[in-house]
Amino acid sequence: MKIKIDRVEQIFAGLLAAYVLLTFLVERNIWMALLQDAVVFLGVWVAFRITRDIVRRSTWRLRNRLMAAYFFVAVVPIILITTLLGLGAYLLAGQVSTYLVMSELDRRIGSLRGTAEFLARGDLKADERSAGMLSFLEARFPGLVISVQGPRPATTPANARIGPPPAAWPDTTGLVLREEHLYGWAHIQRSGRSVTLLFPITREFLGELAPNLAESVIGSLKRQRQRRSLLLPSIQHEASKNRMPPAVNWMDVAVYSTVPVPVSIWESPGETEKGVFFAVATRPSALLRQVFNDKISWPNDFIPVVFYCVAILFLLVELLALKVGVSITRKITGAVNAICEGTERVTKGDFSHRIPTPGTDQLGDLAVSFNQMTGNLQRLVQVEKERERLHGELEIAREVQNQLYPKAMPNLKSLRLTAHCDPARLVSGDYYDYQQLLETKIAIAMGDVCGKGISAALLMATIQSSFRMQLRTSLELSRAVGQHDTIASISTSTLVSHLNKQLYAHTAPEKFATFFFGVYDEPASTLTYTNAGHLPPILVHNGVATRLEVNGLVVGAFDFAKYDESRVVLESGDLLVLFTDGITEPENEYGEMFGEDRLTELAVKNAHLDDTALAQMMIDAAKNWTNSAELQDDMTLLVMRRL
Repeated sequence: MKIKIDRVEQIFAGLLAAYVLLTFLVERNIWMALLQDAVVFLGVWVAFRITRDIVRRSTWRLRNRLMAAYFFVAVVPIILITTLLGLGAYLLAGQVSTYLVMSELDRRIGSLRGTAEFLARGDLKADERSAGMLSFLEARFPGLVISVQGPRPATTPANARIGPPPAAWPDTTGLVLREEHLYGWAHIQRSGRSVTLLFPITREFLGELAPNLAESVIGSLKRQRQRRSLLLPSIQHEASKNRMPPAVNWMDVAVYSTVPVPVSIWESPGETEKGVFFAVATRPSALLRQVFNDKISWPNDFIPVVFYCVAILFLLVELLALKVGVSITRKITGAVNAICEGTERVTKGDFSHRIPTPGTDQLGDLAVSFNQMTGNLQRLVQVEKERERLHGELEIAREVQNQLYPKAMPNLKSLRLTAHCDPARLVSGDYYDYQQLLETKIAIAMGDVCGKGISAALLMATIQSSFRMQLRTSLELSRAVGQHDTIASISTSTLVSHLNKQLYAHTAPEKFATFFFGVYDEPASTLTYTNAGHLPPILVHNGVATRLEVNGLVVGAFDFAKYDESRVVLESGDLLVLFTDGITEPENEYGEMFGEDRLTELAVKNAHLDDTALAQMMIDAAKNWTNSAELQDDMTLLVMRRL
């Protein structure tokens, strides 16, 4: 983020540099004081301007403004409430109460170490000092057991059933787990003597540590699931000091705190019991009485005062946040309302409507973008209308082209024809045709015009018109000379040659087409054909595929092109497949073409299928090869089967 540096910032930088330099060169005087005041004043002014610029740049985006509004309206109050209740009640009351009880417990257990060292140097019942100390310890640590092992072993009380700890224990103090119960202990070894002091940890003992402060307990997660306690059983009566203090008012809520405590295992020196915790439950009023050691009820008055002060502060912050939020929201909602109104106008088709620009921030840029969008939409509508008009004309052209394809199947007993055509666009540049000449003869044609779309479709219509005109002329000449039962006058090479000259004379030089024309004679089972640059058809005979010949160049490209004709005899069961390059030339994602070899293999393997199923299977195989819903070229297939 770039901050613009103007003359005020430059003056401030110069005065600050001069002040720092003069501080090391001259003594402080009135001029230095004035310079310092000027630096401070300009520093505050520059800081204010920089902060304002940063705020402007950070709130330029609409998202940041919404986040700022949400922060002032919702996040700030939540932070205040969370800080007041969480830190004030739980962190302070819980942790401090836990610390008071635990520190007293550590201090008392630590005092046993001095007693153990004293006993390690003397006799347990040698003098009156020891007897007085034992009386004091028994009152301070109910159930205390003292065990001295060495040259003169002794145990107090004498009937206590406690043996020495394992010899591997070093000098230690703390909490220990013995026979599934918790004890405080101190263990010292001096000059061949081992002194162990052990007392049980009960609820009443924990209550004596900090009377009436909290209800405290030491537990284990493992034994908590087993509903067993580490503490020895004790009677907890109403006057017990280990209990939850009563609430002084409705704000004096219960506060709970839990901390882990290290507990050694009597039988395993050096190991600790896992999952042991010290838990307390207290109230803020009890903690305040304990900390300040004041027996009067001043916390009852202090807590409400603090609460009311924080509540008033919270209200002031909330009002300020509300004012800021309303100001930002009004600007946002105003811009959104203008955009919404403009959107409704656009929905109704009024693209001339423009909305006002509220400023130079993101909302203003949004309004400018909306106005630009409506202008672009107005232009796009005109383009779409023109496109729809062209699409309608293409639909008409497709309907017209569909009428050009043959509808009625020829009436021949030994030959069956099946055709399939899928255009890559609305109209196709591929051409197929069949027309019955006499009762036992049929003309078959297939062409592929260079290109796709309207221009290819128009040339296809021209080829069909010229082809049928040539056929009609040949039939009329045959009838004129009395040849009603033969087509000797119809030469496939001559007809294709005439078609080539006509297309060359009446079309552009770059417009040409491949063309296959054949005449099938049913009595002779002979197909006479001329292939003008078209892909050689596939002939499947007894499970073996062969390709027909190519007899000349494409039609419409060269005036001098010469064409020959060939003949092939079709036997019963033979299959002839005519196709365009839209089936063999589609490429997959690796740039590999489907190819004539795959099409030939499909024709051989599936020659037994029904003609319609065979044609559809070949078309689908070519489409699946590309793995694309859009065709790369027109696909046309004509299947001839000799019955």
